[in-house]
Amino acid sequence: MDKLHEECGVFGIYNHPEASNLTYLGLHQLQHRGQESAGIVTSDGLKMHLHLGMGLVSDIFDEDTLDKLPGIHAIGHVRYSTTGSSVVKNAQPCFVETAHGPIGFAHNGNLVNAASLKHELEEAGSIFQSTMDTEVFAHLYARSRKTKLHERLVDALSRVRGAYSLVALVESRLVAVRDPLGFRPLVLGRLRDSWVVASETCALDLIEAEYVREVEPGEMVMISRKGLESYRPFGTVNPRKCIFEYIYFARPDSIIFGKPVYPVRKMFGAQLAKEHPVEADIVIPVPDSGIVAALGYAEEAGIPFEMGLMRNHYVGRTFIEPEQSIRHFGVKLKLNAVKSVLKGNRVVVVDDSIVRGTTSRKIIKMIREAGAKEVHMRISSPPTAHSCFFGIDTPTKNQLIAHTHTTEEIARYITADSVGYLTVEGLRQAVGGEGFTFCDACFTGDYPVRPDGVEGVQLGLF
Repeated sequence: MDKLHEECGVFGIYNHPEASNLTYLGLHQLQHRGQESAGIVTSDGLKMHLHLGMGLVSDIFDEDTLDKLPGIHAIGHVRYSTTGSSVVKNAQPCFVETAHGPIGFAHNGNLVNAASLKHELEEAGSIFQSTMDTEVFAHLYARSRKTKLHERLVDALSRVRGAYSLVALVESRLVAVRDPLGFRPLVLGRLRDSWVVASETCALDLIEAEYVREVEPGEMVMISRKGLESYRPFGTVNPRKCIFEYIYFARPDSIIFGKPVYPVRKMFGAQLAKEHPVEADIVIPVPDSGIVAALGYAEEAGIPFEMGLMRNHYVGRTFIEPEQSIRHFGVKLKLNAVKSVLKGNRVVVVDDSIVRGTTSRKIIKMIREAGAKEVHMRISSPPTAHSCFFGIDTPTKNQLIAHTHTTEEIARYITADSVGYLTVEGLRQAVGGEGFTFCDACFTGDYPVRPDGVEGVQLGLF
C-alpha cells in the first residue's frame, strides 16, 4: 500500500417506500470511501432484513436482491477494513438479536480501546462473531440495563473511546450519532417526508435530498414517528475533525464539517504555491486525488494546468500480470503519461500525500521517460509522519517515508528535482485560520485520544 486508504461510508433513510433502493444509490455515491464490502439492513417497522457481500455495491446488489429487502427504513455501509480483516463476517451493518429486540449498526471510524473492551466482554461471557470493532457496540448495547433506546445507546457509547459516526436501526427508529470530537463526517438531509443521514452530501445529491445540516460532534439524533429528536449526552468538548477528509477522502462535490470540499482543497494548492514556488512550464496533477489542489497551485503560480497523466478508471480489483516483466506495471495499469504534454517541459506534479514513496518514485520515472526536463513534486498536505488510529488505514510510522527521511532525502529517493510539502501552519490557514478544530495527528503526532498500547503520544483526552 502506498496510498492512505479510505475508511468507510454510512447511509440511513427513514420513512420511504423505496428505502432499500435509495440506500443502494446512496452507497454507490459513497463507494470511494470503501470498496471491500457493503451491506444493507431494512425494516418495515416489525421485521428486519439484511444482505451483505464482498466487493463493490453494484456487484453485491441487483434488482432481485433489493426486492428481498422490504421496508420503509434502512441503513447501509461500504467498508474498507481498518480494524478486522477483509472477510464477509466483518462486513457491515452489524446486525444482532438482543433481549431489547433486533438492531443494526453501521460505523465509520475506529475505536482505540476496542481490544481492551473486547477482552473485558469475553471475560464476562460475550461471544464475538467477527474481528471488527463495530461488534463491540453491539455487545455493550445488548448488556445495557437501561430501559429506553437512546439511554442504552448512550450507556454503550460512554464506554468507548475514539472515532465513530454511527447509524443504528431498530424496528421503527433510526439513530445517528457522532463521537464528541467529531472525527468523521455525518450529515442530515430531508427528502419530502423522509429523513436521510449519510457520510457525505454527495449521497444526498443523487437521490435529490435536501442538505439540512451536520450531525454535530457529540450529538445523537433519533428519528421516529415523533419526528426528529436531538440529544447531547456527552457534554461539550473542542472538536477535532479529521483534516484528511478535506485533503483526500471526501469527494470534492461534497459538503462536510459545514464547508464545501472543493474550495478548501483548491486553497491547499494555492497555499502550497505560495510556500514552494518553482520555475516551471506546466502543472499536472496525479489523478484523481491531486486534481483540485493542482488547479489551485497553477492558478496561484500563474503556470498552465495540464493533464499530463491519464487515469484508467476501469481497473478491476484483480488483474493478471504478464509473465514477461513490464516496468512499473502496477502504476502503469492505472496511470499513463501523455508524452505530447510532458516532453521538453519543466513539470510540477501535485498530489495529496506521499506514504511510502514507492508509487511517487514510479510516477516520476514515468514522467521522465515521457521526456520531461525537470520534475518537481508538490504535496498539498504536510509530511505524513505518524500513524492514524481513528479510521484511516496507515502503515506503522517506521514505514512512513516522512517519519524516517528528511524532505531532501525523500526527493532523492523518489528521483524528483525537488519536493515541497504544505506546512502545518499553511494547512491551518487554508482551512480557516483561527479556531482550528481539526485532528492533524498524522502530521504532528498530537493525538487527541490515547490509542491502546501506544506509548509516547501527546494527549488531549475527552
